[in-house]
Amino acid sequence: MPVIGFLRDTSLPENDRVIAFHRGMNETGYVEGQNVAIEYRSAGGQIDRLPLLVADLIRRQVALIVANTPAALAAKAATTTVPIVFVTGGDPVRVGLVARLNRPGGNVTGISFISAVELAAKQLGLLRELRPGAARIAVLVDPKFPLTERFVSELRAAALAVGQQLIVLDVTSDRDIETAFTRLVERGADVLHGGIGSFMLSHRDRVVALAARHRIPAIYIYRDYVAAGGLMSYGTSVNDAYRLAGIYAGRILKGEKPGDLPVLLPTKFELVINVKTAKALGLEIPDKLLALADEVIE
Repeated sequence: MPVIGFLRDTSLPENDRVIAFHRGMNETGYVEGQNVAIEYRSAGGQIDRLPLLVADLIRRQVALIVANTPAALAAKAATTTVPIVFVTGGDPVRVGLVARLNRPGGNVTGISFISAVELAAKQLGLLRELRPGAARIAVLVDPKFPLTERFVSELRAAALAVGQQLIVLDVTSDRDIETAFTRLVERGADVLHGGIGSFMLSHRDRVVALAARHRIPAIYIYRDYVAAGGLMSYGTSVNDAYRLAGIYAGRILKGEKPGDLPVLLPTKFELVINVKTAKALGLEIPDKLLALADEVIE
């Protein structure tokens, strides 16, 4: 029975992500426990543990490794023979996962679901729909995340283009999240961007709760935040990205080479709005936004 290594730098993905990955594998004829096994590994937020986890999976002779951005980079640095399927929220060429999208070559391919790096201007525009007079935007960032520097640069440019000030707040621990909200209130932030990266996503309940406590409108890149009580999200479907990763895993197990499989890019973007949260914040959602929303959570 072939074994897949499922590796992440932070906590393992939510159950719906894993279900989506399984669904993709099922589409190619693979069912966990029947004709394929999966070894799940997490670095628990300690990126420096990734090389050891990768080495362990290689010793176990896994048939391929499925990983998020930091984990995929660690796997690529460790092996040129074990196939790697990444799921990333950024540009895989820019971060060094592949040399090109259409024919990656080597042992790496995967899914890029485009994160807030590419969607920064659109997300800030949606915040302005809710708070037209917002002058100061706070953003939570994990300085260890590979895409953070470019993300902040894109967000700053989008803010400056319309005369808004960007307040950047570094967050690397749960304690930092509390401190960041204290600072954004002290600096008079009008709205909040929840940031990018797996660390922020794994702490979404804390972020959403503090945004509610401080009554600050916020936008996020994943629906997960809105389902947890956040105000609004705009981005691509991460669940569908994991489903596609499952399909690629199955195709590679059947003998296809990862270097011949083009990196898949998203085609659908979702706007999700939590009306209950908006009411708690005293916000009236414009009819235009409600009409554009793909999902409205009551």
